[in-house]
Amino acid sequence: MHWEQLLSLKRQGDTHKRLRKEQDEVRLGFEVDYDRIIFSPYFRSLQDKTQVIPLSKTDFVHTRLTHSLEVSVVGRSLGRLAGAAILEKHPYLKQTHGYGFNDFGAIVAAAALAHDIGNPPFGHSGEKAIGTFFSHGPGREYARDLSEKEFEDLLRFEGNAHGFHLLTADREGVPGGLRLSYATLGAFMKYPKESLPYKPSGHIAVKKYGFFQADRTTFAEIAGELGLIPMSFGSEAGYCRHPLTYLVEAADDICYTIIDFEDGINLGLIPEEYALEFLIKLVQDRIDTAKYRAIPSMSDRLGYLRAIAIGTLVQDAVRVFMEEEEAIRAGEFTVALLDKSRFQAQIEDILKVSVERIYRSQEVVEKEVAGYRILSDILEVVAAALVAQFKGSGSAYDKLVLRLLPAATREQSHNTVYECLLAAASYVSSLSDGAAVHLHNKITGKQL
Repeated sequence: MHWEQLLSLKRQGDTHKRLRKEQDEVRLGFEVDYDRIIFSPYFRSLQDKTQVIPLSKTDFVHTRLTHSLEVSVVGRSLGRLAGAAILEKHPYLKQTHGYGFNDFGAIVAAAALAHDIGNPPFGHSGEKAIGTFFSHGPGREYARDLSEKEFEDLLRFEGNAHGFHLLTADREGVPGGLRLSYATLGAFMKYPKESLPYKPSGHIAVKKYGFFQADRTTFAEIAGELGLIPMSFGSEAGYCRHPLTYLVEAADDICYTIIDFEDGINLGLIPEEYALEFLIKLVQDRIDTAKYRAIPSMSDRLGYLRAIAIGTLVQDAVRVFMEEEEAIRAGEFTVALLDKSRFQAQIEDILKVSVERIYRSQEVVEKEVAGYRILSDILEVVAAALVAQFKGSGSAYDKLVLRLLPAATREQSHNTVYECLLAAASYVSSLSDGAAVHLHNKITGKQL
């Protein structure tokens, strides 16, 4: 893969080539991507979506929105540091094409900002709830109307694929979705393959899937423009990752490793001494012990350790990226950057504590169980109403349900049952936690 292709400024629907040297330096095309994501309704709904604790009433616990903003900030640093090193290694990118290190930072920051934009309510259990509706719930009856791959899209509903759908899918009067640059979309595409086959190899790029059957053509166009290397799985195909995707992934990994851990400590789920035992192992070469001991507030002490820990992991991730840059561009690097970190053991220890003490805590489990029921109930009535509308057999109740939906969902033209079901899943996935609870109370008659 070649950097000059990978840094494409092209957008869906473009009829002319966009050259980096012709860009307005005051507002670069990659920075426009960031702005479009920030102002999108999909991003706004992240303010009330779960990161660690569903429906938390505690101010300092992160939501998907604050998490995404932090990942974006870390991603910008990763991109700029890596960009400076790439330009030093490949000076023609600056001399011939006009790229600067800030371009790399802007691409990674925008892709990182959007990385969770397709995630449903109630965290990753929301994805499983949608999939369970189709595998073990009322949604099983739709299998006969779908191809194997179409049904697999729903059985293993994937927030990454839904994010790509939101960013790129045509809507009436809005062709090409947000019309982001192909470089940003490429960096966003964490798993550049379709839902089948399932985990065809141990390569990190095929751990999950990244696009629905409805978006297959768009995905192939973007991958072709960027020059992503095809990966073959027998008769099926996918692509190697865009190199900057590794930096987006690293930003996410760094933030949830350190900041979710910090949330757990602030919530009292993890004793503060765990911070001493685990975080200090990451920062022991950089910490000012006297300064640390002079900080009286627990949250401030944690903030100090967090800042140093994130900086340490950022520097180490860039080191790995540049050491493996040629293998990454050849599609031969098969793991995440942090898997090659010199701090891998410390990261794994922190994640183990977070899983045991936070992600499996009673409060989280109780709310995830409720989330399963809430999303399944909503999906059942919405899917039935949209399919009935498509088949021209809607009941009076179906028509009332449709009136609850946004006009864009209700009036969207569907050509197949698959498109109806994908629209239903997309609608449910786009709800915030609070909106899902409120809508569920309405349709079940608990609140009028």
